[in-house]
Amino acid sequence: MMWKEKYRIGVEHIDEQHKELFKRVFNFLQTVQSKENWEDKLEKVKETMAFMKDYVIVHFNDEEIYQEQIGYPDIETHKEVHSNFKEEVHDYVRSFEQEGFDEEKIQEFGAKLMTWLIMHVAKMDQEIGRYVKAKGGEA
Repeated sequence: MMWKEKYRIGVEHIDEQHKELFKRVFNFLQTVQSKENWEDKLEKVKETMAFMKDYVIVHFNDEEIYQEQIGYPDIETHKEVHSNFKEEVHDYVRSFEQEGFDEEKIQEFGAKLMTWLIMHVAKMDQEIGRYVKAKGGEA
């Protein structure tokens, strides 16, 4: 699994969601790169797509609610990044629905998910934890 303790921001609920996202994306990448036959692969790919489409919305909403509760100063930028990523996930989903599942495009999607997750959780979300600690609270 790709989760690392250094990604923890200190907000239990959000850290658990991040762990779940990492686990799903990692499993997705393993499936895509496996030697399984295409039909078996495709079933897992579709499951992951459905999960990601819903879960990123749940997770982003929870993260944004938390940011509102703590008066996080950079919330608007964070919301915009979330919104752009949701749109990107939906673009892939639409593309797969309209054009079918192409193995190269699926690999591209998996790589994009992992890159985005690491960049976002390891960089942007860390700022939330730092902000809470700087205010003297526990994240």
